[in-house]
Parts: sequence; structure tokens; C-alpha cells
Amino acid sequence: MSTKTQSAILNVKPLGFPWETSDPFLFCAYHDDAYPRSNGQMGPALSLAGREIGQDFSRKDGWSMYHGDSVPGFPAHPHRGFETVTIVRKGLIDHADSLGAAARFGQGDVQWLTAGQGVVHSEMFPLLDADQPNPLELFQIWLNLPTRSKMSPAHFTMLWSDRIPRLVSADATGRKTEVAVIAGALAGAGAPLPPPPDSWAAQQQSDVAIWTITMQPGARWTLPAATGEGTGRHLYFFKGELAQVGGETVSAPVAIELRGDTDVELVNGEGLGEFLLLQGRPVGEPVVQYGPFVMNTQAEIAQTMQDYRRTRFGGWPWPDSAPVHGADPARFARHPGGREERPAAQSNSLAWQDGKESIA
Repeated sequence: MSTKTQSAILNVKPLGFPWETSDPFLFCAYHDDAYPRSNGQMGPALSLAGREIGQDFSRKDGWSMYHGDSVPGFPAHPHRGFETVTIVRKGLIDHADSLGAAARFGQGDVQWLTAGQGVVHSEMFPLLDADQPNPLELFQIWLNLPTRSKMSPAHFTMLWSDRIPRLVSADATGRKTEVAVIAGALAGAGAPLPPPPDSWAAQQQSDVAIWTITMQPGARWTLPAATGEGTGRHLYFFKGELAQVGGETVSAPVAIELRGDTDVELVNGEGLGEFLLLQGRPVGEPVVQYGPFVMNTQAEIAQTMQDYRRTRFGGWPWPDSAPVHGADPARFARHPGGREERPAAQSNSLAWQDGKESIA
């Protein structure tokens, strides 16, 4: 057997936009915006002249307005047939949707939205601090729904940062690795969180895992083998310098396709190293995508467009297309029907600085 066949690494590619994914994942976008101080109206205190509004990654001066004309973000837009998993590492997102639900979340929180038969939502990035910059860092991951769930009722779940299972592991030299387990199970991290009921991740055989991995300089940690046969894995080395993955040296930023049936040792180089793991068994069904709609056939896409023109997926109960939720930074979620929830802690659970951790 050749050395290449024995390698845990199947492929390595530079990170572009969007990040390359494989079934059951459809899309992964990484937003890292160095927003300036606020103008007091939740927008940037700088002129927007010359900015390309509507361009997702224009990144003039290190930040984008995306589709927002005063507050950055993504005003009302529809989805059907898949799920969005939004992991906010820095900053805040204001969510509003056609179900009447609203949320402000960030600082490590995750929103898991099952679009199902159809939902319209907005995702705005309010800038609240008028005295200093307002950095925003997030992942948005699209996870496919199998045919039986594509027309399930729309549903959103909040995974507050203080409730997300985490493993903090020290190697033989005391250097630490932290793994935040958004989906899936990891020995030592505590009980896994239940995914939304109609999610592919809720199926026992799916072997879906979504983990963020943060490693101190020089830290060693072994990524355990997947539990399911046929599980695909991508490890995104998105921040750092060099690392060894399964004994092979890679340089960030790269997407690394891994075998799922073997443990993989990660050895971080100098500086903080940060990774995202997306893992799962394929849904294995046809995918036909038209913008924000993901179905199995062209006929279903045509029906989706007809349904959206006719019903607007329930309409839009908000006064404008880009609602924001005021100047109070407190995080919250208000579900359809009025039930409210808030995180137990309104602060970060773990802050890494210069390779050292400070646990709040």
C-alpha cells in the first residue's frame, strides 16, 4: 500500500469563497469584518460612498455592508429545503423572520434554522459601540435536508454559548486545545445538544459533527475517528500559520479533506491555530439549487418559486426589511407564539489571547 493511500489526508485546497463542502453540507461562508465604531444608529461611523452595497465580500477597509444600506447585514430573504447553522464568534446578529420570531445572539452563540417548507428571515449586524471598533466574526453553514424533511415546518433553535458542550484538553506539555461541539458527540465534552427534530443531524446514522477547534501554539490533540461508515470530513484551517495534520505539514488558510475512519493527530505550529470541522454521512439524494432554494428536482424549484410569489412564505410581519432590536446589547430569542429565552450568562465563556486562555 502506498504512503499516499495510508495518509489521513485525501486532499488539500486553498480556501476561497465559498468554502468547498461535500454532502450533506451545501455551503460554508466565513465572515470576518473589522467594523469601525458605531454612528449611534447601529451603522458604521464612516462614509459609505464608494462602497459596493450588495457585494458579499467587497471588504473595503476590511469590512462589508453586504446588502444593508445603513446597518450591515442581510435584509429579508427566503429559504426552502435546507438548514442554516450560524456560529457567531464575535459581535451580534439581529434575527427576524416570517414566523414572527426574533433574536439577538452572538459571543459564541449558534442559531440553527430549519427552513423546511419555507421561511423569510433577515440577519442584520448591529454596531452598538460608539467608542471603539465593532468586530464581527461568524460562520454560516448550509446543511441539506433529506426529501422527507424538505417540506417540514420551519423551526429555529438557539444554542447559547454557555450551553454548548466544550472539551478543553491539555497535552503532555500543558498546551491546550478547546473544542466547541455544536453538533455531534465528543468524549469528554459532555452530553451532546439535540439538533432540530427534522434535521439530517437528528438521524442516528447521519454522523454529523460541527466543531470549532482552537489550539495554543505547539499544542497537540488527536481528532478521533468518525463513528459511521462512509462519513465525509473537511477540516478548515482558517487561522494560524503552519500545522501538522496526520503527520503532513499544511499552511493556513486551507480546506483539508480527511478520511473518516482514522484518528488524526493535529499539531499546531507557532501562533494560535483555529479550525472548523464539518463531518457527516451523505444524504445521497439529487440536489437542485436555485439561489436560496434547495430541492431535489427542477419541478420542485419551479413550484417553490410559485409558492413564494403567491404566499411569501407567510408574509413579513416587520415594519421594514432590515429590523434591528435596539441599543440594549442583551441577547435574547423570542419564538413564534411569544415564548422568550435568554442565555444564562451574557459574556464569553472562553477568551483566547496570544495563546493564553482566560476562563470567565
